[in-house]
Amino acid sequence: MDKPTPTLSLRLDDLAHLIVATRGVQSKEGEVDPIAGSNPIDDKVWDVLQEGGDLTRAEIRARINGLSERQQAELVALMWTGRGDAEPEEWQDTVELAQALTEGPTPRYLLQHPLVAEHWQEGAARLGLDLPLG
Repeated sequence: MDKPTPTLSLRLDDLAHLIVATRGVQSKEGEVDPIAGSNPIDDKVWDVLQEGGDLTRAEIRARINGLSERQQAELVALMWTGRGDAEPEEWQDTVELAQALTEGPTPRYLLQHPLVAEHWQEGAARLGLDLPLG
């Protein structure tokens, strides 16, 4: 007998958008100042410009912050499932664990993992969810 496919309270379209947007942000390469430590005026102040922030990263953080506590926990559980830390059969327990173990703001926790978008996609696949990634 087949096990039922776990459901997310997060819409699959929204998850797909998060995956695409996060990949875009995490694939960007920052400028490198080849002679850091020299005169900032001569360096065109590149280091300062790099600290200015990324609007897309801020949008992703805002989008995750706008989710319910359950939906944020599902994103964490999906990442864990995608990277092999949890099994699809343990989905409900994994979501509950993600809700209980908060290590600071959820967006920061998720975005500090460089492969989070791939883990979300793999987690969805392991759960049998069909993402509309186009």
